[in-house]
Amino acid sequence: MIKKRKLGRGVALVGAGMSKFDMFKDRDSKDLFLEAFQNMLASVDKGCNPQEIDALYVGNFTNDFFVHQSHWGAILSDALSFVPRPATRTEGACASSALAFREGVFAIASGFYDAVLVGGVEDMSKGSTEEVAEGLSLAAIPYESQVGFTFPGVFGTIATAYFERYGASRDHLMNVTIKSHENAARNPKAQLNASMEDVMAARIKRAESKGRPTPTWIDAKAFLNDPRANPAVAWPIHVFDCCPISDGASCLLLVGEDIAKNFTDDPLYVAGMGQGSGRGLHAAQDLTSFEATRYAAHEAYEMSGLGPKDIQFAEVHDCFSIAELLHIEDLGFFKAGEGYKAVEEGHTRLEGSKPINTSGGLKCKGHPVGATGAAQLVEVWTQLRQQAGQRQVSGDLKFGAAHNLGGTGGTSTFTILERR
Repeated sequence: MIKKRKLGRGVALVGAGMSKFDMFKDRDSKDLFLEAFQNMLASVDKGCNPQEIDALYVGNFTNDFFVHQSHWGAILSDALSFVPRPATRTEGACASSALAFREGVFAIASGFYDAVLVGGVEDMSKGSTEEVAEGLSLAAIPYESQVGFTFPGVFGTIATAYFERYGASRDHLMNVTIKSHENAARNPKAQLNASMEDVMAARIKRAESKGRPTPTWIDAKAFLNDPRANPAVAWPIHVFDCCPISDGASCLLLVGEDIAKNFTDDPLYVAGMGQGSGRGLHAAQDLTSFEATRYAAHEAYEMSGLGPKDIQFAEVHDCFSIAELLHIEDLGFFKAGEGYKAVEEGHTRLEGSKPINTSGGLKCKGHPVGATGAAQLVEVWTQLRQQAGQRQVSGDLKFGAAHNLGGTGGTSTFTILERR
């Protein structure tokens, strides 16, 4: 039985921003976080004096490994001229900045602080692909690492189990990929901001420029079925099922609900949030569901008094295309084994009944792991405030949510934001 949680003081989100996500060989974490911070400040309707911010909470997974530098709370506090105000780094693998957000919410709700900066950053592109894979493997359960499981291998195993249990196929994973690229093509901050048609056209043009035979793909699925264009990584996971290696940062400004209107006439409010933990893959009771996600969702729904039907759109942790299917089921948006059908029928598209990953998701927006959780909430902010441009979800939006997963399901968060 999960107790119904509540905050001792209401918490509002009054500013949100992020850097462009990409691979930046000539920029570091400080550069990216400062870009996200400036972008956040520009979003605060009535302005914000940085001196009013009481503390910093920043999520970072493993810059220790990627760039051989730790202690990022203090480093970023100095870069922002926040010294001597407190700075705290949180780590929960790919859910690191979602944990920073939770800590920031609790700090405001307790009454100890009135305004806090929450964010995340990761600088992943300075090493080789093999080094990145090694760094990410630090988030796996030791048993998984010891037997040589990489993350594509983990999610390939999960996909195989899902296919066997529910009758889905690679064709259904392609539906997720195609949708993600369509959304990212409308997001100027996305790393892979090109539709599958754009990707195909670029490949054809490149072949022609090099005097090679011109590919004859008739549509996106023909392209994705071509092993030369989309080779297998860990069957049934192929290259276009995987999120890219990314650098980037994200920032959010949280304040007490009672002072939110000092910053904007249109704040968002934390309606519900939850966090769960999970077992390693070898001990999981079900390979087609994440126990931590189900727990986090239950906790957030209980706190908010809402249910899955009330959530109008959501960002979910689609590090691989199969992950999106599991998450939309675990969050209660669709029944177990029906997620792939919902995607196929268009329910998760921008114009569908439950738009999912309007930003392009981790798959196409990018996944600088420490920045992802906060970046998902930046997208929820953007949509609820009707500022998403070409990818804007239509209608009167009141409730949006973000789901963030760490490791192979060991940490999961679910956050519901409300526009009143």
